[in-house]
Amino acid sequence: MMKIDVLSLFPEMFKGVLHSSIMKKAQENEAVTFKVTDFRDFSGNKHHKVDDYPYGGGAGMVLKPEPLFAAVESLALDESKKPRVILMCPQGERFNQQKAEELSKEEHLVFLCGHYEGYDERIREYLVTDEISLGDFVLTGGEIASMAIIDSVVRLLPNVLGNTDSPVHDSFSTGLLEHPQYTRPADFRGMKVPDVLLSGNHAEIEKWRQEQSLKRTFKRRKDLLVDAPLTEHQQAYLKQLRNEEK
Repeated sequence: MMKIDVLSLFPEMFKGVLHSSIMKKAQENEAVTFKVTDFRDFSGNKHHKVDDYPYGGGAGMVLKPEPLFAAVESLALDESKKPRVILMCPQGERFNQQKAEELSKEEHLVFLCGHYEGYDERIREYLVTDEISLGDFVLTGGEIASMAIIDSVVRLLPNVLGNTDSPVHDSFSTGLLEHPQYTRPADFRGMKVPDVLLSGNHAEIEKWRQEQSLKRTFKRRKDLLVDAPLTEHQQAYLKQLRNEEK
């Protein structure tokens, strides 16, 4: 069972997310446990102050090292199995599906959600194992970003999704975007489902899906094709798409 701890100044933000939908099901299936801690409780002062002015001057406030070090140390009870301590930060590594798959193999994750201007640098150097960003933009705090990452990681755990094949075929899991999906009715206002999906020929259906996945990626995210592991058939189809674009 995976254990996920979140250190936040606003723990109430997580109530709906961690106790609804797939996150709720994951806990019921004993795939994961969640605990959200207000790290003000580790401030060590009567005013529960966790930030201070930066040395050298400058705008904003900086999170102090004492509360976060103390909070993380209270969670890591087994020194032989130290958790991955993840700092939500716009300066961090850009999050992607491969990182989600990597983190889903861990036993214990700790997410640090900051506010204010930034963190005391000693937190980055001596406490954190990973710095992660959702993208090139700034959020008010790390809470929303950590919720997104937790969701993407937990849904990969065994016995969480109803269909075990679902995460395998998700966009980015294969390095490409997911192929188009259709359901009933086969003809809606003259808009028809592709004939191949109604044929019952599973080999042709799989071929069509691979081609559509590649075509969608080619049109929307060419950057993903740089390192994508393509089969000979996919490489030939990609060449065809490039010729058609000329």
